Amino acid sequence: MHMARPITAALTLLVAAPLFAQGGAWTEYTSRQDFFSVSFPGEPTVEEITYATEYRITLPGRVYRVEHDSHRYSATVIDYTDAVEIHLARNAACAAAGGDGDLCQDDGPEEMRGAIVYASWNIMNRDGVEVTQYAYYNSDRVEGNAIRLTNSDASRTSAIVHMHENRLYILEGTVPAGAPAPGIFQISLRFLDGEFKPVRYEWEGIRLYSNGYPPPARIR
Repeated sequence: MHMARPITAALTLLVAAPLFAQGGAWTEYTSRQDFFSVSFPGEPTVEEITYATEYRITLPGRVYRVEHDSHRYSATVIDYTDAVEIHLARNAACAAAGGDGDLCQDDGPEEMRGAIVYASWNIMNRDGVEVTQYAYYNSDRVEGNAIRLTNSDASRTSAIVHMHENRLYILEGTVPAGAPAPGIFQISLRFLDGEFKPVRYEWEGIRLYSNGYPPPARIR
């Protein structure tokens, strides 16, 4: 969660050492293709991927990765823009082939509403991991989940999962045993609008941004 606050020169010096300990000099990286920015300790490699969803469709995505001195950072973005239409086409094909009832049920709404939960479950269900935290979370008032793992080699992974404007964002930072948690990576995430400007929403009572619902007012 991002909070604006003044930073004194003394505090900056105190923060600098952990930043470098987390993998080197950090710079902000912006992806206009996937409408986000995040701080990486170096230029990430970008890999085109396909993603198998909970309800058996395949969607396109990208993974942005940096590895530095046993520290690993990745931002995975999956484009759910066409997911509902893909499900509708599948349902129509099922009905045309003579299917009916539950055989041709529309899984599109569940696909969209459950994307964060499914991605979080996949992280927690990895072999050899101990889940040490699973919590509701928000970045700039965009709802999501936070997961922390201890891996079989004693390294630790901090992950956050969000969905914004029909894109699923999965950020993971992994550090060796005894290293500071990869907090700078996690809190640096920014979602970008159509003009590539960072967004931050207002709280409206207990409501914040939830993908698929009318968005709250923006602070910026």
